[in-house]
Amino acid sequence: MLDASALQRAILVGTFLQALTVMIGHFGGLVAGYEIGFLFAGMMISATVGYLYAQDVSKGYGRGACGGAISGGACALMGIAFSVALGDMAPMILVQRTLISTLTGAVGGVFGQMAADWD
Repeated sequence: MLDASALQRAILVGTFLQALTVMIGHFGGLVAGYEIGFLFAGMMISATVGYLYAQDVSKGYGRGACGGAISGGACALMGIAFSVALGDMAPMILVQRTLISTLTGAVGGVFGQMAADWD
């Protein structure tokens, strides 16, 4: 059902971007003042990798949303776990923000399939 190589690429790119965002926030001292901004940055990364997965695979809206949700949620889970490990976030936020990013990844997957249909 899902394209494993495209899913792997999307997760790797998203995890790299999530980790980069966490490092910028942690070592730049920005997390305390811009915590909501980092939530939206993580959501945008998840939506983007979902979009890219669905556009790459282009096999229907359901598959695009499913692959987008998996890739968006997986990379967000890694990024948020890294942030929790650094002490920037409380562990109870891990599940909530991962679910939010999973949803935005699915939405990104729908828009990625829509863009693939336009080509």
